[in-house]
Amino acid sequence: MPNIVYILADDLGYGDVSVNNPQSKINTPNIDRLAQEGMRFTDAHTTSSVCTPSRYSILTGRYPWRSRLQVGVLRGYSRTLIDEGMPTVASLLKTSAYNTAVVGKWHLGLDWVLKDAYKDSLSAAYNKYNLYGILNEMDPAQIDFTKAPTHGPRTEGFDYSFILPASLDMPPYCYLENDKLTELPTGYTKGNKPGTDYTGPFWREGLMTPSFDFYDVLPYFTRKANDYIIKRSKTANPFFLYFAMPAPHTPWVATKGYAGTSKVGEYGDYVLEVDAAVGKVLRTLDSLGLSKNTIVVFASDNGPYWRENYVKMYDHKAAGEFRGMKGDAFEGGHRVPLIFRYPGKIKAGTVSNATTTLANLMATCAELTGNHSAVFETEDSYSIFKILTGKSTTIDDQPAIVNISSKGTFDIRKGGWKLITKLGSGGFTVPSEVTPKAGEPIGQLYNLENDIHEDHNLYDQYPEKVKELTELLEKIKKAEKGQFKL
Repeated sequence: MPNIVYILADDLGYGDVSVNNPQSKINTPNIDRLAQEGMRFTDAHTTSSVCTPSRYSILTGRYPWRSRLQVGVLRGYSRTLIDEGMPTVASLLKTSAYNTAVVGKWHLGLDWVLKDAYKDSLSAAYNKYNLYGILNEMDPAQIDFTKAPTHGPRTEGFDYSFILPASLDMPPYCYLENDKLTELPTGYTKGNKPGTDYTGPFWREGLMTPSFDFYDVLPYFTRKANDYIIKRSKTANPFFLYFAMPAPHTPWVATKGYAGTSKVGEYGDYVLEVDAAVGKVLRTLDSLGLSKNTIVVFASDNGPYWRENYVKMYDHKAAGEFRGMKGDAFEGGHRVPLIFRYPGKIKAGTVSNATTTLANLMATCAELTGNHSAVFETEDSYSIFKILTGKSTTIDDQPAIVNISSKGTFDIRKGGWKLITKLGSGGFTVPSEVTPKAGEPIGQLYNLENDIHEDHNLYDQYPEKVKELTELLEKIKKAEKGQFKL
């Protein structure tokens, strides 16, 4: 079995990657190298336009609105979103003797232990729907940080973990190794650059460990990822490394050697450091002779946080030719870079236009390992293995793809047609929500084959297409595990 290294960038846009966007003001030679040596997807999507739900789908193969958090993201003090015993990509691969690891940003919750005086907060009497720490994060004053969380990466199928609880701009600012704090969060930060529209070196105030250094987080995780690869190279069993970078999500904190070197300000500098981190992992694989037997995947968890004023200021389209940004139902919110490299198995320099989602990792790994157990079948994951190996150009059985925006607007895509169930972006682009006036369409319909920027709303012109996609969306929502095949 091949090793698998899944590198996930955080808030990196499709158009930030120079191989995707010849007009990009950012040069990404290491990510480009992966594309030159593997297969690049031009129509790959996350299942949500923001972090937590997208990551949930990557690991579980399920659309995020099937979870207890139907809209939005968790925070650093949130409880685990993946239900106990739920199969994950990591637990699937363990059945084929893989050693599994996650290094980087987790953002799927940890079951922090409450102090004795607050344990009733978790009882059914005070927590009717078992959503304490899900809809709202836990109160850090109630948490006993001297005790290891009871659920986290280690209970979700990972043999080794070294993580940041959530985004790099969300407290607590600390590391956990194998679900245990490496240092108690006895320090405090007042935050940085408040009121800057969530850009630049911005982070929120909150608890932190005394030695925490925002500027060293990406380099530290890169070192840890390489350390894991080096350690596993000395063993016989294959490994799966989920390297979840905290960048280029805010704070934009590029280190010396990258700061001030791009044409796109602090954001561009940080993207350059992301690309360099990818290069360091690739060189480690090369130096150990592992590249030929390792599948390397590169993706982003959603679109870029890149408002229109930044597009104009730097003449750089982080989302490429697509409309919108992170959070949105528009393509810029969820169409992301996706690259697979597997020398000798995936033809170098190939491009796939297949419409796919990051939730398809589970079924793809099941086909790779030959594990067709019903335990690992999900409602929403479809294998792209035949596409990767050149045996097909389309995905068997996949009825459509669905995305949910940061504010809960659904969009569904089948072929060239895309339906957005409401007006507005559904996310961070203004206007987010629009109340239709009498006689106006109540949603949006686009034919992406001739309107990739989603400029011409055809909702009223094609009522039969609206009806078809609306009914299909409802059918997908009601699908049961392993039973939805059209």
